[in-house]
Amino acid sequence: MKTALTLLTMTTALALPSLAEARPVTFKINMANYGGRGAYLAIYLTDAQGHYKSTLWLAGGRARYFGHLSDWMAVTGGRPGDVTGHTGASIGSGQRSEIIIDVPDALIDAGYNLRVDLAAENMWPSASEIVEPFNTGNHDLQGRYYLSSFAFSM
Repeated sequence: MKTALTLLTMTTALALPSLAEARPVTFKINMANYGGRGAYLAIYLTDAQGHYKSTLWLAGGRARYFGHLSDWMAVTGGRPGDVTGHTGASIGSGQRSEIIIDVPDALIDAGYNLRVDLAAENMWPSASEIVEPFNTGNHDLQGRYYLSSFAFSM
C-alpha cells in the first residue's frame, strides 16, 4: 500500500507541471454575409516587429489557395507545410465557428500579436483583418471585411 501511494504521488507530481504548460484558448468566429464561397483563414502569431512565431489555426481544404492569405504567406516564407497549429474546413458566408486550441503558456502574455488573414475564391483577400495583442483576457473585435466579429478568450 505504501509503495502504491508513493508511486501515485510521484506520477501526480510529474504530470501536474505538464498540465500547466498550455491553456485552452477559445476563438469565436462570426463571418459577415459577404456572399461568396467559404473563406480560407489563418490565425497566427507574430512578434512586435512582425516576425512570424506560430500558426494557431488554418482553415481551408486546398493548400493551393493558401497563397491568397498574403500576410501569412509572406511571414511563413510561403511554406504552408510548416503549420504548427490545427487545421479545419473553410467557413462560409454568414456562418459561425467556435474552436478551442491548447496554446503553450510561453506564447501568452509574451508580447506577440494575434493576426487573422482571410480570403475567399474570386474575392479580394483581407490581409491582417485582425491584429490584436495576444494576452490574457477577453477580446471582442470587429473585422474589416469577411468577419462581422471575432473574439478570443483564455
